[in-house]
Amino acid sequence: MTMIPPTPIRLLIVDDHPVVRDGLVAILHQGEPDLEVVGEVGNGKEAVAAWRTLRPTVTIMDLQLPGQSGVEAIVAIRREDPDARVLVLTTFDGDADIQRALEAGARGYLLKNMRRGTLIEAVRAVAAGQRYLPPATAARLVEGMESERLTARELDVL
Repeated sequence: MTMIPPTPIRLLIVDDHPVVRDGLVAILHQGEPDLEVVGEVGNGKEAVAAWRTLRPTVTIMDLQLPGQSGVEAIVAIRREDPDARVLVLTTFDGDADIQRALEAGARGYLLKNMRRGTLIEAVRAVAAGQRYLPPATAARLVEGMESERLTARELDVL
């Protein structure tokens, strides 16, 4: 009986810096037979077009992109396929950035200062349909939500 190898997790990398894309390709191919980079692009419009053509399992998306932002690209992709899986990989750690990305439909949110193992763990989790937020990112999001609560006096006025 022959074993059928598992279907690889197909990845689309979206970042406007070629050296970052090159680094991600190298990291994700290095000893990870279940991961396959099927495309890489440098802006939001190219991301949507490449996603349509390639139909990756997971799209790794930066937020700061020329022309069309990462959030706008996520919205466009998820409009076509509500089940599309996007993992944000960015330098922006503000709670508003995190919230916007998640509201747009991102399934995970990582900062570019994470370790290789964290990236791979996040990719696999998002591919499996799970959400992935590192503890520090989740804490920032909760702090932001708590700071948005109205005070007792504000509630009285309303």
